[in-house]
Amino acid sequence: MTEIVLTADAAMVLGIASTAMPFASSREAEVERWLRLLRLHGSAGGMLSALGISETPLEEGGHEQPLRRVYGGDPDVVATVTDTATRIAHQRGAITVGTTDLLLAVMEVYGRQFDRVLGPSGLDRDDVLERLRLTA
Repeated sequence: MTEIVLTADAAMVLGIASTAMPFASSREAEVERWLRLLRLHGSAGGMLSALGISETPLEEGGHEQPLRRVYGGDPDVVATVTDTATRIAHQRGAITVGTTDLLLAVMEVYGRQFDRVLGPSGLDRDDVLERLRLTA
């Protein structure tokens, strides 16, 4: 199997995520962080912006405890998302992992938590998938 490499935008998102995720207070807070990062970078950023997802938190009252891990989540979640994104890119025959692969991986890894975070915006995963299809 050919090695798949990260685009510069995807590498930046993963680098920032690796420093941000340990301080999230819940899986939903992790999803919020992923969406804020992805909103700012690469093709996923343009797509999320077109859907109206901003850099501000989607959930009401998401107060986090700074500088300490509160809920004991997966310490390897960035690696899990990276591995999932790599699999997704490989399945579509790509030679690089981009930010849209990361977004799809976040949707898969977080499942219902991803849906809950999107809920207040009036969007759901089908809206995201449809926008991805339109931009592909």
